Amino acid sequence: MKRVFYGWWMVGAGSLMQFVQGTLLLQSFGAYFAILRDDRGWSKTELSGAAALHQVEAAILGPLLGWFIDRFGPQWVIRAGTLIFGTGFILLSTIDSLLAFYGAFIVTALGASLCGFFPLNVALIHWFEKKRARALSSMQIGMAAGGLCVPLIAGALAAWGWRATAFASGIIVIALCLPLSFMIRRRPEDMGEVMDGAGSKPRDSIPASQVENNESARDFTAREALRTQAFWLLSLGHGFALFVVMGVNTHAITHMKEGLGYTIEAASLVITLQTVAQLCGVGIGAWIGDRLNKRLISAGCMLGHMGGLLFLTYATNVAMVVTYALLHGTAWGLRGPMMQALRADYFGRSSIGMILGLSFMIVVIGQVGGPMIAGILADMTGNYRAGFTTLALLAGLGSVFFLLAKRPRRPVRVSAELYGTR
Repeated sequence: MKRVFYGWWMVGAGSLMQFVQGTLLLQSFGAYFAILRDDRGWSKTELSGAAALHQVEAAILGPLLGWFIDRFGPQWVIRAGTLIFGTGFILLSTIDSLLAFYGAFIVTALGASLCGFFPLNVALIHWFEKKRARALSSMQIGMAAGGLCVPLIAGALAAWGWRATAFASGIIVIALCLPLSFMIRRRPEDMGEVMDGAGSKPRDSIPASQVENNESARDFTAREALRTQAFWLLSLGHGFALFVVMGVNTHAITHMKEGLGYTIEAASLVITLQTVAQLCGVGIGAWIGDRLNKRLISAGCMLGHMGGLLFLTYATNVAMVVTYALLHGTAWGLRGPMMQALRADYFGRSSIGMILGLSFMIVVIGQVGGPMIAGILADMTGNYRAGFTTLALLAGLGSVFFLLAKRPRRPVRVSAELYGTR
């Protein structure tokens, strides 16, 4: 019986961890948002501030985290993050003030950053090259599937309250994700494997003459990547996509509840449909991501984000809400894994942690701006139309960044780097 490449076991473990994180936090924050607004009386702007703090923290931490992962590997970061993530939920169950809510949410968000999207993607980038988009897309199935459980979280919030739900979430995170985190390993060579598994040639087996002739194949350092136009365009495109993703994650349920007259449970069902579409997008990405131009795929997805949000903003019937869920969900699932695959394709894997960490300092513009723009304009105008329209148009503009983000020429390899002076 043919042995399964260990990298695929890591994909499975990462997918399950993303499923837990998506179910309990990223896909369900909108439900907490609506419940806490009713229970505590906090404004949309105040609650949006928590989401903004999460993203600012991730941006500040990004370069340091990237440097640490490049130097020591992601496994220890992920294990520590799992414990912090679970502890944050337990702290969230005890809060009684807005300041305490911010504090508990920062702890939760810190843990989510350390055991989530960033380090898990870096881990897989070191295990896959030819099948990189397939691996990253497959792992994101877990995050997308988390949205299927949003109605369960909404039901738990309604039946048992947000305190009990948050406390139980913390226990679930530690009990399920900590064992999974020990499946994450630094690189295939440490386990006697090669990238992409059996059948792929290790670098040492490539004839020296072939390596010498491929002078443009050296990976970028982080400093060299910063000097390329592609680094900034990919980061801006990614950030403009997250204007919509983070704005919708934070405010869509509240918009459907207050603006469209849906119950929280009914709004959660729309998020479930969005998640089904997201899963379809992830599946399409796993199929075409290594075959077609990832940059053009991403540009097209930005138009899907824009169109979907406009349908939600101006919805007058169920069909328009369904169209939103299908467009935005598919675009999100298809585009998301392409962001890291594109950077790894363009810049190589040697300094990918630091490159991703630095890019998140730009991406944070959308992560913070999405929730805050929607929340502030909703408090000012009494509805989400102005805020959501602004975010949709920004996503449309973001498609241009991807169209312009051509692959940079790799730095020239010096023969002495490989073989010493001759």
